[in-house]
Amino acid sequence: MFNALQNPLSFVGRLLLSALFLPAGIAKITGFAGTVGYIGSMGLPFPTLGALAAIAVEVLGGLALILGLGTRFAALVLAGFTLVASFIFHAYWAVPADAVMVTQLLFMKNIAVAGGLLTVAAWGAGAWSLDARKGN
Repeated sequence: MFNALQNPLSFVGRLLLSALFLPAGIAKITGFAGTVGYIGSMGLPFPTLGALAAIAVEVLGGLALILGLGTRFAALVLAGFTLVASFIFHAYWAVPADAVMVTQLLFMKNIAVAGGLLTVAAWGAGAWSLDARKGN
């Protein structure tokens, strides 16, 4: 039974993963000044460059997942991006006690998302993808 569902499940999984990244990237574009300000408030150098990099990773990576184009590479980049962002922006061990629960939840969610992305990187996009049409 699961063999028959492999391709639709891969496709839906890619769509669900992209639902985290593509809207976030678009929101960073529409709220660019706020994004730059937030990155700067975390003490990171070159916040404008960081915002541009985050937009590129989230928008291009999200589109790659949807289309199944360069999927393994996109999933690896998104997994690395998600892990780095988790330690910088969801450092629950460094927030006031009243913010630990939500921050830890966001951190653990990102860890799980990175795990899902690593699975996509390992197994590929499935037959319902542009990668499959290209023979990758």
